[in-house]
Amino acid sequence: MRASETNTATTETTMNATSTDAAASASGSPRPRAWFIVLLVVVGVITGGGLLLGGAALGGLDATTPMTAVGIATLCYVAAAATGIRWMAWAWAGLGSVLVVGAELLDVPRWIVLAAVGAVFLVVGLVRRPRVTVPQGIAMVAYFGVAIAALFLAPRLGLVIAGVALAAHAGWDLVHYRRDAVVNRSLALWCLGLDVFLGGACVVLAIVG
Repeated sequence: MRASETNTATTETTMNATSTDAAASASGSPRPRAWFIVLLVVVGVITGGGLLLGGAALGGLDATTPMTAVGIATLCYVAAAATGIRWMAWAWAGLGSVLVVGAELLDVPRWIVLAAVGAVFLVVGLVRRPRVTVPQGIAMVAYFGVAIAALFLAPRLGLVIAGVALAAHAGWDLVHYRRDAVVNRSLALWCLGLDVFLGGACVVLAIVG
């Protein structure tokens, strides 16, 4: 009897542990391995380096480069929050770049295009998923708003302010990575590397250059 009771208890414990693991898996993505974390952050840094060189090649580095990065980053989060689909953040990391190219071809300020698309997602999100969308909307207004305001300042000061706004967004990435919320952890890590490197580089170059 005791052996039977012990086996029953062991079986129940195993089933409970399995149920807990399944629930945890359903609630979000598993925490990446250390090497994968480093890889994603490095890819983000490389992406930021490409944007830095691209901005410098197109008539000189100014607040437009970090502002664009902030705009696309916040748009990724808002899109994922409004739709409830995490991979939408990755999709809009690419589509945001397409919007920027389109704005340049049409000679429309890129911040207007990014803000307009972000506003559309905010309206959709406030109707469908207000609890999740509101924090992302506030973040967009805060980070992106500061970066937009930097466009109208003196060039070096504007580059510093926009760079700080971009670097500060890394904190938003870190929070969402740790909580495994709204976006995929991979997106948060990639964005973190990009934000810290590009934002910090803009601040340094504005000060020394």
